[in-house]
Amino acid sequence: MSPTNLFRRVLLLTALSAAFFGAQADTLDTIRAAKKIRVSIDLAVPPSGMTDANMKPTGSDYDVAVLLAKDLGVALEVVPTVGATRIPNLQTGKADIIISTLAWTPERAKVVDYSIPYAPQISLVGGVKGINVKGYADLAGKSVAVNRSTTQDKDLTDNAKGATVVRYDDDAGVITAVVTGQADLVGTSSALFKTMQEKAPQRQLEQKFVLRVNDLGIGVRKDDPQLLAWINGWVKANHANGKLNEIFKKYHGSEIPKDVVEKWVK
Repeated sequence: MSPTNLFRRVLLLTALSAAFFGAQADTLDTIRAAKKIRVSIDLAVPPSGMTDANMKPTGSDYDVAVLLAKDLGVALEVVPTVGATRIPNLQTGKADIIISTLAWTPERAKVVDYSIPYAPQISLVGGVKGINVKGYADLAGKSVAVNRSTTQDKDLTDNAKGATVVRYDDDAGVITAVVTGQADLVGTSSALFKTMQEKAPQRQLEQKFVLRVNDLGIGVRKDDPQLLAWINGWVKANHANGKLNEIFKKYHGSEIPKDVVEKWVK
C-alpha cells in the first residue's frame, strides 16, 4: 500500500472512530430529538415489573421509567426483556437505558455504567419449611432454582459447592417451578419470594438466608457521560423530593431506609 493510500485509510478510520464515539456521547441529545426514550424493563418480575389485568405494564421499575420520561419531557417506549437480555438490549442499541432490577456487580460494571442507586433489592435463598438450610454449606447435594444470569445465579454458582443450580430463562419460569412443586429451594429477590408465598401458601415457603443486599442502578452504555450525568442528577433530585421512596413503598410495602439513601447520594 502506498503512503498516500495508507494516510487516507488512517484519516478514514479516525473519522469513523470520532463519529462512533461522538454518537455514543450524544445519546441524551438523540433521545430529546426523537422525543422518546426506550427503556429495557422486565415485566415478569413482580412487583418491580409486571402487567395488570388489562395487560398494561406496571410495577415499581415501570413507574420509575414513567417518572424519568416525564421529567425528561419525552415519551416512554418499553423494551420488554428478561434478565439475560437486559444488557445486550442496551449494547445493541435496542434500548437507551435499563431500568430492570439491575444490581451492581463488578462483572457488569465492566460493560455497562450504573447510575446512583434508585432502590435496594434483598437477594435470598428460600424454600419449603422443613428443609434445613441456613447457609451455602447446607445446599450441598440439593437443587436450587434461579433465573439465569442474575446475581443469585452467580452467588450460588460461586459459593454453593456441591449444589445443583437449576437455571430458568426468566423469573416467571422460576415462580412456576416453585409454586407447582418442581423446585423446593430458590435463589431470588425478597419481592419475588413474597409473590411465591402468596401464590402457594400450601407450600409453606420460608426464607432460609440472605445472599446479599443489592444496589439497583439505571444502566447506561459505556462512554455516555452526558446521559449518565443527567440521570444521576435526576436520581438525586427524586431521592430528595421523596418520589422514588413513594414508588418503592407503593409496591414493596416498606420505605427505603434513610441511611441507605444518604450513602448513595453523598
